[in-house]
Order: sequence, then C-alpha cells, then structure tokens
Amino acid sequence: MSRIGRKPINIPAGVTVKVDGNVVTVKGPKGTLTQKVHHNMNVSVEGAEVLVTRPNDEKENRSLHGLTRTLIHNMVVGVTDGFKKELDVLGVGYRVQKQGKNLVMNLGYSHQVIVPEIDGISIECPAANKIVISGPDKQQVGQFAAEVREKRPPEPYKGKGIRYTGEFVRHKEGKAGKGAKK
Repeated sequence: MSRIGRKPINIPAGVTVKVDGNVVTVKGPKGTLTQKVHHNMNVSVEGAEVLVTRPNDEKENRSLHGLTRTLIHNMVVGVTDGFKKELDVLGVGYRVQKQGKNLVMNLGYSHQVIVPEIDGISIECPAANKIVISGPDKQQVGQFAAEVREKRPPEPYKGKGIRYTGEFVRHKEGKAGKGAKK
C-alpha cells in the first residue's frame, strides 16, 4: 500500500478544495490551481481533509495513488505559501536586472538576453547576480527557472553561468593542467 497516497491532505484556513468528477480545483490567497486527475483515482473532501483512494491494487493504480496525492498536496501548498527557485549568476560582467515585466540579462554575449515574465510567475532581482522566481504552481516555477538557466548554463572550466543556489558544478582541469603533470 502506498504510504504517501494513504496520508490525508490537511486543508488550511482560507483554502477551498472542490472536486468535480476528475478535476480538482484549489483556491487560496495566492491564486487558483486546477489539476485533472486520472479517472481511476477517487478524490474526496471530508471535513478539513482531502483523501485520495484507489479502486484496486493493480500496478498502474498503485503508481498513480501517491502521484495524485502529491500533486494535490503541492497545489494546497502553492496557494498558501507558494514555491520559489533561486538562481545565481556567476561571471565577470554577468549581471541581471528587472525592467518592467522583463528580466534583462548581460551574460557575455554581444547582446542582452531578455526574458519576459509569464502569467502566474513573478521574477525578482534582489542583487545584480541573483534571480528569485516564485509562483503558486511548482511545475511552472521549476520549468521557468530551467528555461532561464538554459540561457547560459554553468561551464565546467571556470564555473561561469547561471546556476541554482546551492548547485555543485564539477570543475575540469583544462589544458594548462595537462602539461604540468610531467
């Protein structure tokens, strides 16, 4: 039996969960999220808890049980607290700034890289080398952060580029280190 799938999801004050067939809608202070769940999963709201049950112990239903519960739990957390990803920009002359709704990045190219802010995502630049991406939808925040990081991923020789805060980038030796080992 799925240990994660069996756990009930507590609904905090100010959050409403509505189940309409196989569509779950969660509304809270940070917005509204909607998720279509698999037709085999049974989602029910009982008091201040959401319960996810499965019809039988077939392999597909077992794998969907914990997934469905986690997706709904992430929706509840998203509309109450929200999710955020922090990115660091490392490199000489590399800097970022917010201009209106756009993120303008100088990343060593001959031109500036401009990324527009999308609906449901907010971008902040607390420093010239720091980006904070936040929003209620965990998947959307992670995807947007990955797209920003993709503009200049960290390179393995000097470590320059955009990386997640706390990400470890393994460094390579380079050509000079090869000849010095003799």
